[in-house]
Amino acid sequence: MPSNKSVSDAPITQFVNCRILKDHKLQWEDLWVREGKILNPEKLFFDEEGFADHKVDCEDKIIAPGFIDVQINGGYGIDFSQASSDIRGGVALLAKKILEHGVTSFCPTLVTSPPDIYHKVIPELKVQDGGPEGAGVLGIHLEGPFISEEKRGAHPPKFLRTFKAGGVADLMETYGHLDNVAMVTLAPELANSAAAIRELSGRGIAVSLGHSMADLSQAEEAVQHGATFITHLFNAMLPFHHRDPGIVGLLTSDRVPPGRTVYYGMIADGIHTHPAALRIAHRAHPAGLVLVTDAVTAMGLPPGRHTLGQQQIDIQGLHAYVAGLRHVLSAFNFVVLDDTLTLRETYIAGQQVWRK
Repeated sequence: MPSNKSVSDAPITQFVNCRILKDHKLQWEDLWVREGKILNPEKLFFDEEGFADHKVDCEDKIIAPGFIDVQINGGYGIDFSQASSDIRGGVALLAKKILEHGVTSFCPTLVTSPPDIYHKVIPELKVQDGGPEGAGVLGIHLEGPFISEEKRGAHPPKFLRTFKAGGVADLMETYGHLDNVAMVTLAPELANSAAAIRELSGRGIAVSLGHSMADLSQAEEAVQHGATFITHLFNAMLPFHHRDPGIVGLLTSDRVPPGRTVYYGMIADGIHTHPAALRIAHRAHPAGLVLVTDAVTAMGLPPGRHTLGQQQIDIQGLHAYVAGLRHVLSAFNFVVLDDTLTLRETYIAGQQVWRK
């Protein structure tokens, strides 16, 4: 029997005895879902005269938005920056495993690599919806190679590139094509970067500023050309200075175009960024904060030697060291949490895909 009169015969699920994160507060409300979309209960009751086909008792737990990771380099032995014999299989494995961390969708991230790696890997990383088989793939995040040598971090210097002419020619020569690409991290102070930013943003690809020596003026100019994101704020960029706050200054800049929000990723692991710095950024620009893991191949594996793109890294406790260098490592959809904020269940499109 249809569960409503006007919109769809699809079943409706009602989540009861739950607290919903809404308007920055936990509120006691039921949640109604149909065909993967959260419903307005007033319209459901009065316009459709609908009712629940199924009820799920959340047992007083918290329902919060699912986690989206826009910067994840790999995990469980999978390295997105390597052209393995089964790239799609590797993505599927990681997509399945991260459901147990509450991640409902993600952007596979490639660090600075030679062109042949991009040409082999990018066509294999397809955008796809999430479900019981794994978290959804929103698109690829290309972190480099158009970045600053001085702020390259763990990126191999021999593969860094500059914009010779700017625009699509350099991008296509390096990446091969831009299908399924969602984000590109670049350094805006590089010569001819403006044309590349305009080209990418014009294609609907988010441009993120990072691994950069840019001052605030250069960062603001990049935003005016279409950049909308900052890669791991505070890390791999000029430190905040009161006379020129650099890229960090975008959080309070008055030169951001009206209606534009500049978002910024942060690695809140207590290692990459001090908790006080995280609080400063959030209080300055709360609407822009995006938490990322920046996880690498070693996520979910024991300590030892692993890879990050074309380099080897050693994992020791909570730290990762690039071979010979000291560097660091830090891990509508919804999740169900208990009062300690421990993940208990992960849902995608209203369907339970993982349960502890």
